[in-house]
Amino acid sequence: MALTMTPVRPEDSARLAQLCASCHGPHGHSDSPMYPRLDGQTPEYLRTQLKAFREHGRGETDARTHMWGVASRLDDAAIQALAAYYARQTATPGAAGAPELMDKGRAIFEKGVPDSGVPACASCHGAQAQGAGAFPRLAGQHQAYLLRQIEVFRNRSRGNSPVMSAVAHDLSYDDARAVAAYLQSR
Repeated sequence: MALTMTPVRPEDSARLAQLCASCHGPHGHSDSPMYPRLDGQTPEYLRTQLKAFREHGRGETDARTHMWGVASRLDDAAIQALAAYYARQTATPGAAGAPELMDKGRAIFEKGVPDSGVPACASCHGAQAQGAGAFPRLAGQHQAYLLRQIEVFRNRSRGNSPVMSAVAHDLSYDDARAVAAYLQSR
């Protein structure tokens, strides 16, 4: 049984999002660092990720455990509706961390780590970490979630972004922790 009707009407997207709320929170504002915040996320990114979950293109443990089964029940119309719904939500700013850690993270976000070959995060994710097209919004995301995603890119178990896998491989844990703290505060 599919989670949606065909065609999906705009009002159906809110109903579908209620199913997602148990993990991702109301309107995509997750309070748990286990689950990403979806509010204000780019629709292109959400569509790409939901299809990757549905087609088992994302192989990290969390994807297999939490999203493969759910996404297998979504057709393209439901994915489109969910992506549009979450993109319309107002993104909630995250919490600030230690000032020195955030300063280091801001420098990495804006300028990268040239000595390690790490480009500026802003070059793909936008000057305000707001995301751009297929590049996700990182502003306000949970620090712990971001660190976990950097690790799955690093170990290549999240196989749907070779560029990010290369970047994560060259990013030290301390640098990753700093940039994740900065992004959570945005």
